[in-house]
Amino acid sequence: MIPAAPRPTQPAAGAPDWKRLWRDAVRDPAELLALLDLAGRVPDLSADAAAQFPLRVPRGFVARMRPGDPHDPLLRQVLPLDAELRPMPGFSLDAVGDGAAKAGAGVIRKYRGRALLIATGSCAIHCRYCFRRHFPYAEETAAAGQWAGAVATIRGDASIDEVLLSGGDPLSLATDKLAELTGPLADVPHLRRLRIHTRLPVVLPERVDAGLLAWLRGLPWPVTVVIHANHAQEFDPAVDAALAGLREAGALLLNQAVLLRGVNDDADALAALSERGHAAGVLPYYLHQLDRVAGAAHFEVDDARALALHAALVARLPGYLVPKLVREVAGDPAKRPLSAPAPHSRG
Repeated sequence: MIPAAPRPTQPAAGAPDWKRLWRDAVRDPAELLALLDLAGRVPDLSADAAAQFPLRVPRGFVARMRPGDPHDPLLRQVLPLDAELRPMPGFSLDAVGDGAAKAGAGVIRKYRGRALLIATGSCAIHCRYCFRRHFPYAEETAAAGQWAGAVATIRGDASIDEVLLSGGDPLSLATDKLAELTGPLADVPHLRRLRIHTRLPVVLPERVDAGLLAWLRGLPWPVTVVIHANHAQEFDPAVDAALAGLREAGALLLNQAVLLRGVNDDADALAALSERGHAAGVLPYYLHQLDRVAGAAHFEVDDARALALHAALVARLPGYLVPKLVREVAGDPAKRPLSAPAPHSRG
């Protein structure tokens, strides 16, 4: 077990304002490489890929990258490369069927009992494998109209007992904006749970400030916060403190990761991710096979290797530290578990 750093009970006084840190994110690939002593050492860096899907990465996340290493697992998640521009069969703009599952303005209904709200298109980091990198956020954001349409959709369907805030990243919204949503939702009698899917506690832990924690404590439902970390190197003392704050505000913390070639397609890396997350109070939830979104094919790990890696985790970790290996398939009623093919019977 990797020990976590000491955890303060709340964010440190005088911590930098998260909005300022957001604005100060690295947006120029050349600057990113210069900060890491890699200028001129990544021949497949692509200005065209960066133009199509701009680079954005907080400087605190850059500080966790290894200088001089073009294969650093955090760097590979954000660096725009020539491979993104190669058309690949089977990769599409809407890899998981969000468009077909639209139930209202910014509301997606895929699974029984749950409604997902596209809270915003903004995110503090642009991950190159993002399955919504082509999503039409300008037309499909639940926050339009002060949430009225989204809340009306949920209020009108008594089968919905859980709301998921997604995006983009819902925690990129100011806390008072989040309260504008949860205030009306608190009056919906059939809601029982709230889930928040966010990468900000990992990539911009300063976002977990006193105001956000006060908002969380005041919510009338059990809250689950699903963070997104793909590698143990993404955790540091600031992330530990942010996660401790969320836990102390009453949130259950889960992690979902994506299996990514060149980032975490290694049994040691995946085991370290589960152990480091647990040390910070987070349980593994899902290990996703890559959503086949256009521009991300170079991250794909084939199913046979994915299954072998998952089997290795089962063999070396306690069950509660083994994430479910799944794939999202458009139209399915739930995430689809990956399993080894049954052996051929012999007559």
